[in-house]
Amino acid sequence: MKLKNNPHFASIILAGIVAIFVSCKQQPSVQASIGISEKDNLVIVPDHDPIKARLKESLVDTISYSQQVVTAGTVKAIPTQYAEIAPPFQGRVTRSFLKPGMKTTAETPLFEISSPDFITAQKVFFQEKSQMQQAERVLKRQKDLMAHGVGIQKELEEAQTAFDVEKKEYENALIGIKIFKADPEKLSLGQPLTVYSPIKGEVIENKVVLGQFIKDDAASVATIANLSKVWVVGQVKEKDIQYIHENGACEIEIAAIPGKKLKAKIYRIAPMVDEETRSIAVFIECENEHLLLKPGMYVNVDFLAPPGAVIAIPSKALLQMNGASFVFVIDADGKYERRKVETGASTANLVIIKSGLKKGEKIVSAGGFYLLQAKP
Repeated sequence: MKLKNNPHFASIILAGIVAIFVSCKQQPSVQASIGISEKDNLVIVPDHDPIKARLKESLVDTISYSQQVVTAGTVKAIPTQYAEIAPPFQGRVTRSFLKPGMKTTAETPLFEISSPDFITAQKVFFQEKSQMQQAERVLKRQKDLMAHGVGIQKELEEAQTAFDVEKKEYENALIGIKIFKADPEKLSLGQPLTVYSPIKGEVIENKVVLGQFIKDDAASVATIANLSKVWVVGQVKEKDIQYIHENGACEIEIAAIPGKKLKAKIYRIAPMVDEETRSIAVFIECENEHLLLKPGMYVNVDFLAPPGAVIAIPSKALLQMNGASFVFVIDADGKYERRKVETGASTANLVIIKSGLKKGEKIVSAGGFYLLQAKP
């Protein structure tokens, strides 16, 4: 209680308050600076202004950077390595060789059907073959007569024409037999039609039942695919397609097998944009020796663009206002130009600048927000 009533104590307290007030007045406040001004988008900071010490400067430079685009993809069988088998004629299955997982070549028999249409094709073939042989014999006889001086030119010409017509009819019938991979030399009337695999691959689906009747418009009864190579179709947004190039490298990450990544190359880029998703299909050909990639599977695709030189600035140099990004560029007179920039990707401490800056320009790399208090 005595201290409170002591006049010397009150004087000491008053002197302390005054000292603190004077000290605060003497400390420059960068946030209350009145020395900076702005004119024609240029901020002017006097040399003696305390803000000057808060600004850090650096030269704009380039770095080597590889743009990364990550998207989802779907595994698909390569169309030329995938075949759905349907008989060309209707008929009843008399024999089946199909087994799931069975390896095939382009000559592997799959099943046999007894088909009235195929038997009709056989009849036409044998008939045309017989008629051609008969026309050939007549032509040979006319040529022999002419050679011995007893033939008639007109009859020779007629025989030649008849032979040419019958030969053409026979060739058409022969094609009709060969389409079904039947051997004309071993063909016998009434034999069943053997359906062969059109590609090298593996039987992945079999619906053939011995004795069933298959119509000529029926859906496929078996599926064969060669999955040693597959396509991954990634959907790339149109804004990122500039980084994607045919034969470019990428990595496939299988969601079903965490941590597993496969190297691959871009095979083809679709020429059109999907109007609903605003994305472009990118086809990637992948080796699939161990069949890790299965048609219909979802994967992640990491496109790796070739590295190139890009302009990068410190993250603290970038400022934003009213939805626009900008930096302060220092001109030759030491003034600070507020310049809009277009940004790209960013790293931990750097921001890629797509447009607005050039290598060698000097910018405010930190403390630029102090310049925002400039008065017009």
